[in-house]
Amino acid sequence: QVQLVESGGGLVQAGGSLRLSCAASGRTLSSNGMGWFRQAPGKEHEFVAAISWTGGSIDYADSVKGRFTISRDNAKNTGYLQMNSLKPEDTGVYYCAASRWPTPGNPGFLYEYNYWGQGTQVTVSS
Repeated sequence: QVQLVESGGGLVQAGGSLRLSCAASGRTLSSNGMGWFRQAPGKEHEFVAAISWTGGSIDYADSVKGRFTISRDNAKNTGYLQMNSLKPEDTGVYYCAASRWPTPGNPGFLYEYNYWGQGTQVTVSS
């Protein structure tokens, strides 16, 4: 079993930055891709970003390209999401997830991921 714990969320003004972390325990995730999703109140989960286990393959949602950066440190079994130039529409609960595969074939699809964290709230004020 794998447990994922997100941290780093909070309240920030528009234009500000936050760095989310996703710490994995239970076993190493060095052979699993990782993804970040978010969910705004009353809306479905929305894909944000994904990274392969080597870090060589990265995908972003169009809405966050150029502002967010996904990364991982396999030695620490931790993934990160650096979020810059935040906008009010970035508000939501952010979830990290571990992919079933080393490289997610369809990173935007929920079925690609079989382990999920509990989420961390990000609120961007205007």
